[in-house]
Amino acid sequence: MKLHLSVLVGIGLLGRLSAAAYRLQDDYGKGDSFFDKFDFFTEPDPTSGFVNYIDRSVARRAGIIRSQGDTTYLGVDNRNIANSTGRQSVRLTSYQEYNHGLVILDLAHMPGSVCGTWPAFWMVGTVPPTAGEIDIIEGVNEGPNNEVTLHTNDDGCSVQRSGFSGRIATENCYIYSTGSAGSGGCGIVDSEANSYGDGFNAAGGGVFATEWTSDFIRVWRFSSSNVPNDIRAENPDPSRWGTPVARFSGSCDIDSQFQNLHIVFDVTFCGSWAGSAWSQSNKCAPLARTCVDYVRSTPAAFSESYWGINSLKVYQQD
Repeated sequence: MKLHLSVLVGIGLLGRLSAAAYRLQDDYGKGDSFFDKFDFFTEPDPTSGFVNYIDRSVARRAGIIRSQGDTTYLGVDNRNIANSTGRQSVRLTSYQEYNHGLVILDLAHMPGSVCGTWPAFWMVGTVPPTAGEIDIIEGVNEGPNNEVTLHTNDDGCSVQRSGFSGRIATENCYIYSTGSAGSGGCGIVDSEANSYGDGFNAAGGGVFATEWTSDFIRVWRFSSSNVPNDIRAENPDPSRWGTPVARFSGSCDIDSQFQNLHIVFDVTFCGSWAGSAWSQSNKCAPLARTCVDYVRSTPAAFSESYWGINSLKVYQQD
């Protein structure tokens, strides 16, 4: 059967449109241009961490933020005994807010598996968690595995038990679910040892890609040697990436639960998760009586507690 030339051209055009479903909206750049796109949060830590979040000028003078070769460096104070307000760190919140999108973070380094630390890369509404929260990278202390978590302000969201390679840690996304003490959420743990901290860094870094639509929220992680060519070419096509590490879909009305989210980087210390888990850690508990004691008195322990960012890009569907 012969096809008319115009039909063949149309089929080819559809193929190209399908492969180019996402267009670049925001490229956060490097160095000063990167920091221009973020607000530096300097209020007390909402998670009760032993941390002193400092502003841009103080962080630059202290060397806590800087360009480091082709990467953007976000670190913590690893030189000084901390005072009573906590160890100096930064918490960056994007000025831009998002509703849906494909967020692709290329990391040369993430904060290592260090006792006392609680690093995160996440998205959240202006007054968390009233507009929802998506935790893309998160862990505490010496933990080897990344946990992807959603937090909702309304009940009725839970994890569907299929369509992802990770393992379910918690099913109910409601932040005030029974017994959660206001820290509830639905979590999926990446089972690979190179998904977080020291293991991720030893593998040479990699890419986290988060797709947020009306139907689902999905997260992939790629090692630096296995990043899809379409991501490198700024023409990302999630349909080609295989099974995600995490997928949240099913009973949840995503559009009503997640709105106007900002991108956040931070490293805090101790607090309601890392601090409460201190005594249960066979590695951390012998180091000091409390998490705060250790974080206050051992600055050199935190030399690996930094983000080394190759790029951060956000795409939207055409």
